[in-house]
Amino acid sequence: MSATDRALPAPPRTMRVPEVVLAVLGAAALVLVAFLAPWLKFVLTVALAKGIAVLGILLLLRAGQVSFGHSMFLAVGAYTVAFLAPAMPEALLLLPLGALLAGILGLVIGLFVVRYRDIFFGMLNLALSMVLYSLLEKLYDLTKGTDGIRVAGLTFAGITPDRETQEWVMFGLALVLAIGFGLLVRAYLASPMGRALAGIKTRETRLEFMGVSARRVLLFAYVMSAVMGGVGGTLVAMTTRHVTPQLAYWTSSGELVFIAILGGAGSALGPFLGATAFELVRVYAAAAVADAWQMILGGVLLAVILFAPGGLWGMLTSRLKGRGA
Repeated sequence: MSATDRALPAPPRTMRVPEVVLAVLGAAALVLVAFLAPWLKFVLTVALAKGIAVLGILLLLRAGQVSFGHSMFLAVGAYTVAFLAPAMPEALLLLPLGALLAGILGLVIGLFVVRYRDIFFGMLNLALSMVLYSLLEKLYDLTKGTDGIRVAGLTFAGITPDRETQEWVMFGLALVLAIGFGLLVRAYLASPMGRALAGIKTRETRLEFMGVSARRVLLFAYVMSAVMGGVGGTLVAMTTRHVTPQLAYWTSSGELVFIAILGGAGSALGPFLGATAFELVRVYAAAAVADAWQMILGGVLLAVILFAPGGLWGMLTSRLKGRGA
């Protein structure tokens, strides 16, 4: 064992059996709910898309950093679809293009923001996202301002499905991507670079003395998070079929951080637990109390912070441990 490996935090086991079982059961439950309540397919697809984006925030949280402007990468992915769909309606091409452009933006911004830590890191991301929001809002001839852009019809592998079929295709695509990115994040966090990412939070100076560049480690994670944000944004645009500058607004970034806290950062499943709970609570709260659904969401988050600091994932695992799972 090298000195570097001894200094880094011990890696989590890549795939613990309870976590695998919970992931399979969770995916099966989402499919079952989509069959039993077809109108929820839309809500669940958006939840999975946001869960992918929140996975990126989870990576930054492992380094002790919080981005309050991460929704700018959602906006990049979404506007990629909005701008290119009329000329290139193929969803299977738009998806990687949205991820690529978000990743390029993440690299450019990351080269600057990874020099900073804590509140400076978070606020710089917030400032940059608000610059993008202002551009999207002011360049009316290009973006249609706050009216937004209606996404043109899409094809999937050259086929134009009917509305119901497209809903199922989008749901299935989001579910497959969520599983894929979840596995990728788990593997990354168990790798030496992922362990170094955790080391930034607790012993950055020691990493530097060992020759491990904390900036490079954080930059790689930042670009990964941007790519996942871009994927989430493309999925949101393809699902909602309408893109507005609101996606880049600070409240959208706050929503992602809200979901990260709600789900918990202890596992790659946390973001999807949080996103699903968030979207379902918002839908039912808005239906029941249209003028106070934000207060209900705030109450849910406050309850989680007070009684389950580890989020929904921490609550779930503690219950399983209590039962000897």
